[in-house]
Amino acid sequence: MNNKTTTDNNWLQSYAYNKTSQHGEDGIIEKVLEVIGDNDKWCVEFGSWDGKRASNTYTLITDKYYSAVLIEASSKRFQDLKKTFEGNNKVVMLNQFVGFGDDDNLDKILEKTPIPQNFDLLSIDVDGNDYHIWHAVRKYRPKCAVIEFNPTIPKEVEFVQGKDHAITQGCSLLSLTKLARSKGYELVATTKGNAIYVDKKYFDKFGIADNSVAVMWTDQSFITYIFCGFDGKIFIRGYGKSPWHLFPFKESKVQMLPKWAVKRVGDKNFIRRKLGKFYRRLVKEK
Repeated sequence: MNNKTTTDNNWLQSYAYNKTSQHGEDGIIEKVLEVIGDNDKWCVEFGSWDGKRASNTYTLITDKYYSAVLIEASSKRFQDLKKTFEGNNKVVMLNQFVGFGDDDNLDKILEKTPIPQNFDLLSIDVDGNDYHIWHAVRKYRPKCAVIEFNPTIPKEVEFVQGKDHAITQGCSLLSLTKLARSKGYELVATTKGNAIYVDKKYFDKFGIADNSVAVMWTDQSFITYIFCGFDGKIFIRGYGKSPWHLFPFKESKVQMLPKWAVKRVGDKNFIRRKLGKFYRRLVKEK
């Protein structure tokens, strides 16, 4: 049992640090596993790249002597992965693609390894189908799961990209957390783009009174807001660009109304009303 008060719902944030993780996950994961206890010292991560870059498991393997299943789909990156853990017989390295179908889901892949069903940590970060891949995991039940979400989607929004390997859009934290609860997991921490869940049987150990998305997600620095004036003009505020492509969103590019129509709702003469009716019909047909 932790010694934090139940009013400090985000107390795990104080343990954040990076060795190879991106946003403090190394420290938070370490503390989460300590609170859970009963560790079997097994973890899973994919796509692992070289096993070190932006990894949530490297520190567990090297500092905590964890056994691991590391999966990388790219043949070239898999060679880098093998170099990182060459000679470490506690690391199972697989050059494989993890999907959500009957033949390529994580359950099928892990069946071929010695990992226990209730292993300590699962880390999923594939920039897209994270939701669908986790949804397909049914046989194995990690004690803690670290899953990537799209940090540009506001906390009130439900969004899940299509089940398509050609799409890389991701999902919202709200949708991911609803999936987690349907699988019997509870949210205990978030970072800039990762949600950290634990099996609900361990949740009481964390002393978190309110683990709603609204309370737990504190770093929303990538959020962009779009709103309109009473006259119909559209405004963009907040982060204002794509975090990955770094191109700015321009207000001039998202104006839906022609200039003649940008007026306060009550300021309509006969001609403007007729033009507005025609324009709405034209846009709807498109």
